[in-house]
Amino acid sequence: MIEPTDADRLREEMVAHQIEARGVRAPLVLAAMRKVRREGYVPAHLREFAFRDAALPIEEEQTISQPFIVALMVAALELEGGEKVLEVGTGSGYAAAVLAEIAGSVYTVERRAPLAALATERLHRDGYRNVCVRHGDGTLGWPEHAPFAAIAVAAAAPDVPPSLYEQLEPGGRIAIPVGGRVGQELLLVVRSPEGPAVLRSVPCRFVPLVGSEGFDRG
Repeated sequence: MIEPTDADRLREEMVAHQIEARGVRAPLVLAAMRKVRREGYVPAHLREFAFRDAALPIEEEQTISQPFIVALMVAALELEGGEKVLEVGTGSGYAAAVLAEIAGSVYTVERRAPLAALATERLHRDGYRNVCVRHGDGTLGWPEHAPFAAIAVAAAAPDVPPSLYEQLEPGGRIAIPVGGRVGQELLLVVRSPEGPAVLRSVPCRFVPLVGSEGFDRG
């Protein structure tokens, strides 16, 4: 069992050595990563590994992304605070909590009902009242609450789902892994009058985004 004081120290070391030292310098992102208790978003028997820079297995045979990737994705969105954000792929709820420390409201969609329920419990436990979790097809977004200033997608798609792009406000950004089941790139795409504009790409590896506008269509 990790004592609270040890967890605080380990989390600080995680941010300093795994995130800030590797180039993520956005103050709001670093502050959020220091505050959110990653150990509370992994299965109990894996909590001692929560501060390692590695993806970990969670329920429903899914994973929680490594801390650096979460920080990199959130930093790429360039949130200033108070925005409305969509997340696709709630998973454990960890990234939604990080986003909630910065954004005004976070809408997150998870296709696996047990994960959506667990994430809701964890986020409620930690006091994140500005997060709404929905069980559904994340590739279709959450049109009732569009447009969004930013969208973070936690699984790899064959291309940018049209529904997600259309739910961005003008100038809004989407961070999404794109590619096959291997050979993926984490893209930062902005909505512009000329169409989708890719601002940057980073090699990555994510689980497939399943849904009507992802893999396994129909």
